[in-house]
Amino acid sequence: MSITKLHCSLDGEGPPVVLLHGLFGSGNNLGALARSLRERFAVYSLDLPNHGRSDWLPDADLPQLTRAVADWMSRHELSGARLVGHSLGGKVAMQLALSQPRLVAALVVADIAPVVYPARHDAVFAALEAVAAAHCTSRQQAAALLSEYLPEPDVVQFLLMSLQRDARGVYDWRFNLAGIRRDYRAVRDAPRADAPYRGPVQFIKGGESDYIRPEHREAILALFPQATIKVMPDCGHWLHAQRPQLFNGIVGRFLDAVS
Repeated sequence: MSITKLHCSLDGEGPPVVLLHGLFGSGNNLGALARSLRERFAVYSLDLPNHGRSDWLPDADLPQLTRAVADWMSRHELSGARLVGHSLGGKVAMQLALSQPRLVAALVVADIAPVVYPARHDAVFAALEAVAAAHCTSRQQAAALLSEYLPEPDVVQFLLMSLQRDARGVYDWRFNLAGIRRDYRAVRDAPRADAPYRGPVQFIKGGESDYIRPEHREAILALFPQATIKVMPDCGHWLHAQRPQLFNGIVGRFLDAVS
């Protein structure tokens, strides 16, 4: 069986913390959190498969993504790590805790629930494909194209972080756009479980985000009976970028309390 190579940045020393980013992102998306934790933890910032500098997979549903991360953790002898995941990374972290609980000492899930989500990225896919088709020769050209489809400047700037320029000077996406589009339905699925994860779990919801709803509480507690849910006011789905000091404090205090 081939090994899926995952790109990782390591910062700090201490008990291991693994950070998992969201859809279309990369490990450096949680860089502010990594810097806030590095004085007391060894912080591993991973690029998920099909993202960043990690390998691309022929199939990348939630179990496949989780298996790649679990295999990477096992190879690096990271049993009993603390996991922090945002959005898609939160789903991978949940699935990992449910399927291989020995690898996970505690779990932080940022603005995602263990439920099936409807499609909500049609405009993002259209924008990404427009940039890929245009063979842009400047970041400004790519930004202008993205803005035609996406009215939120923060989302445009987030996506621009994943642009890379080839030897011809043409910009394209570092992530596997075709693969993410192909597997989009699969990664919107709910985590699968034979038994609940009984370790400590902190869910963090953006106060203006609709990713975690009141009706999701039952599903959360069924799979994670020790879970608590904190709401961060005045921020949406990108809570770690919109209110980093508050987010980093919530995560840090929770991880510090885990024995």
